[in-house]
Amino acid sequence: MTDDLEDVFAERRRLLSLAYRMTGTLADAEDIVQETYLRWYRLGEAARAEIANPAGWLTRVASRIALDLLDSARRRREQYIGQWLPEPVPAGLFDGTAPGSGLAGSSTANSVDPLDRVTLDDAVSTALLVVLESMTPAERVAFVLHDVFAIPFDEIARIVRRSPAAVRQLATSGRRHVRENRTAVVPRAEHDRVVRAFLHAAQAGDVDRLVRVLAPDVQLWSDGGGVVTAALNVIEGPDRVARFVLGVDAKMPALTHEVEPTGGGLGVLLRTGDLVSGVMSFRVRNGLVTDIWVMLNPAKLTGWLPEPGTNRGGYDA
Repeated sequence: MTDDLEDVFAERRRLLSLAYRMTGTLADAEDIVQETYLRWYRLGEAARAEIANPAGWLTRVASRIALDLLDSARRRREQYIGQWLPEPVPAGLFDGTAPGSGLAGSSTANSVDPLDRVTLDDAVSTALLVVLESMTPAERVAFVLHDVFAIPFDEIARIVRRSPAAVRQLATSGRRHVRENRTAVVPRAEHDRVVRAFLHAAQAGDVDRLVRVLAPDVQLWSDGGGVVTAALNVIEGPDRVARFVLGVDAKMPALTHEVEPTGGGLGVLLRTGDLVSGVMSFRVRNGLVTDIWVMLNPAKLTGWLPEPGTNRGGYDA
């Protein structure tokens, strides 16, 4: 096999997509992909020529690196200031990257239970990524590889160095986490309608109107990473959440809000001038907002930076 740089580099976006779903941040995903390519080139030309399926090799190595990183990330997050949230990404950032792993035998035909099919549709939503954080590293890797990327259990077994039966149990356990910690995902149109109602109420500064959009058990998390001001504890209850949201707006009159498609439906982009200073993601149930995740940590807003030659921005609510 010749060393075809073009084919190897064509895998980069898929590998980044896989690593992001495993770690929850683009920075960690970039590190994983970079290390994967370093290991590929360290093999030497002769060793690379013996690899019949470079895409499969890259997937296996990236997954193993992610597994090691997840083990260390748990320890790092114990010292994290405030609440740690996964990084929200714009809609479409990883379109077309899952399923389809490049591993032999994997395909969309390797289907999962229809009850879990939604994980293929919102696999970059903050709601799902929050649940993935509750899994052990091995559960998360097995779940992402099988349920999102449709990789067979025997291939995953070689990645995590366990038996196929053990890997099947890991994926089942991961799926149970998803079922126990997530309500059914509502139709995208309903989600977006509720988010628009939330934004309109917030922009009007009407606390009673905002409370009516929030579920009785609504919770709000915010992640400033110790870099910018954020609530250190979870805010609970519609009145407290509504007053917190409106209080932030009152303290920051230069802050503007725009609805913007995210990996989990419409979110709210927070801007200070031309600078994206935050992203609000939502979970909706029964026509009400049940969860709000506010990302304020600049290190986890990189996906919202303008691309060269473009003018990324929200659209009017």
